[in-house]
Amino acid sequence: MTSTAQPPASGARAAHPDHLGHVIFITAAAAMGGFLFGYDSSVINGAVEGIRGKYDVGSATLAQVIAIALIGCAIGAATAGRIADRIGRIRVMQIAAALFTISAVGSALPFALWDLAFWRVLGGIAIGMASVIGPAYIAEVAPPAYRGRLGSFQQAAIVIGIAVSQLVNWGILNLADGDQRGELLGIEAWQVMLGVMVVPAVLYGLLSFAIPESPRFLISVGKVDKAKAILADVEGKHIDLDLRVNEIELAMRSEHKSTFKDLLGSRFGFLPIVWVGIGLSVFQQLVGINVAFYYSATLWQSVGINPSDSFFYSFTTSIINIVGTVIAMIFVDRIGRRPLALIGSAGMALALAFEAWAFSADLIDGKLPHAQGVVALIAAHVFVLFFALSWGVVVWVFLGEMFPNRLRAAALGVAASAQWIANWAITASFPSLSEWNLSGTYMIYTFFAVLSIPFVLKFVKETKGKALEEMG
Repeated sequence: MTSTAQPPASGARAAHPDHLGHVIFITAAAAMGGFLFGYDSSVINGAVEGIRGKYDVGSATLAQVIAIALIGCAIGAATAGRIADRIGRIRVMQIAAALFTISAVGSALPFALWDLAFWRVLGGIAIGMASVIGPAYIAEVAPPAYRGRLGSFQQAAIVIGIAVSQLVNWGILNLADGDQRGELLGIEAWQVMLGVMVVPAVLYGLLSFAIPESPRFLISVGKVDKAKAILADVEGKHIDLDLRVNEIELAMRSEHKSTFKDLLGSRFGFLPIVWVGIGLSVFQQLVGINVAFYYSATLWQSVGINPSDSFFYSFTTSIINIVGTVIAMIFVDRIGRRPLALIGSAGMALALAFEAWAFSADLIDGKLPHAQGVVALIAAHVFVLFFALSWGVVVWVFLGEMFPNRLRAAALGVAASAQWIANWAITASFPSLSEWNLSGTYMIYTFFAVLSIPFVLKFVKETKGKALEEMG
């Protein structure tokens, strides 16, 4: 998909108040893809032990079923842009909504482990599409004066989706008397957890019919009059529509369509700035953040916490994730990206070290000693808080700003791919690593959190307050 960066819009002032409510509705509808992104990514947390028991599989096989959705994510993210440039942003949203719906139904009613894995891949493709199309559409439709604030809807929707999935899982588990394999609606509780996603998926599909196509896409395919009507609808009839169309056309003509070859140029293959982007993406995942969202219920049960409480702690962790994200959104433009990343790294390293210490204790009657249990719970929440207020948001801000214009699209694609691969590596390895040594596993995550500090200090430059054209 072509870049959404545009020059300052002299023909576009702030949206008229009469139109702002409509623009917010459009943005919120598009951000439903982000909600489903968060929901589908983390809902599996409640089903892990149910799947293990239902199909009697070991940790290695179970990990592949959990992690295989990330393969779909990479496919969806890689293809969404090109598809959107051909058939439009709205159609891609509708395809993603259909895939989310089919995946939810299939995951709730699997015949065997192999087709559950297939439905997970299908859901992953939808996640990948939603991760690309939501921000792009919002950036193209939002009035320039409100673009930054409206763009934050996507990240907010993702963390809310994570929290709602954990709350729903907890509610379903309680209805099933604390048994993930307890019967509900004629199927097992974990299947209901995966199936509930049908509701937001259908809502996303319906909302996509209620919002307009991107003016930028319409101009690219020659539907200028329709684009003008939508621009007037979202920015107000007071703007100079001919001037706005000319600005968008000029921006599209001036864009450099970067390719993979543009990223090469050093004895290490990629240009140094590309390696920095890859490093940020990889460190974001190697601290083990998605263990908290994919396996936390299983983790707490493995150290003696009952299922209902373990699901509740997964929910409280996701609330902390929302709080941290809000903090990051408030401070990322005030204190800068680099200081926030360093604060987050230090906080995560400390919290992970405490978790590693807590999990090193011998279990007594299948439970952690009381002191270690309390420390583990507090440290887990502190870890998520420091991640959310720093690397969870800052990495995406860096990746959107740090690359020169001529490299941005291709470099972002490579960095995002590295992030999915690192996410897969952590997700696929955790069950086996935790069986080997849970404390040792958290020491590995601690090591990467500590290592991220000199990485940021040496290689990452501050981008706060700099124009995109300044990035060399």
